[in-house]
Amino acid sequence: MKNQDISENLAKIVFLGVGSNLGDRRENIDRAKFQLKQNNIKLISVSKYYETPSWPNPKYPKYLNIILKTISHYDPLKLLNICKGIEVNLGRKKSKKNSPRICDIDIIDFNGMKLNIKSKLNLPHKRMHKRNFVLIPLFEVEKNWIHPSKKLDIKTLISLLPAGDITSIKQI
Repeated sequence: MKNQDISENLAKIVFLGVGSNLGDRRENIDRAKFQLKQNNIKLISVSKYYETPSWPNPKYPKYLNIILKTISHYDPLKLLNICKGIEVNLGRKKSKKNSPRICDIDIIDFNGMKLNIKSKLNLPHKRMHKRNFVLIPLFEVEKNWIHPSKKLDIKTLISLLPAGDITSIKQI
């Protein structure tokens, strides 16, 4: 029998961002949620759907995004691989950075962990504190969340967003 690190089996609170701007966006996100559950990732709380212009090219279709508060027993890289597999299962193709996509699943915060694996995974997500489509739904599911690296609470991070970012997001 293989020895396992005991921490590998401990439940961790993980916040995931799920977005789509191609096809039936809501259906794509719902299918991603279903596949996450099929992979033993328990959904504790799910934000409402939020629509935002595509960035950096607002001419692309608008994004629909949610934040999931989950419980995972996986380590960060295994969870990342599961998320990437789900994206592919839903039809995501390799394309240029920031191009439209059927599904995008990002690990926003993994149990407060700080991690940087070059070109693979940064925890917490390195741009999450500047993204309205992450911060506003994250506040909805975890009002007392604190950024693991910046040590700023979610309300402060939202207050630091440019006014245009606040007005350009719409709850659906």
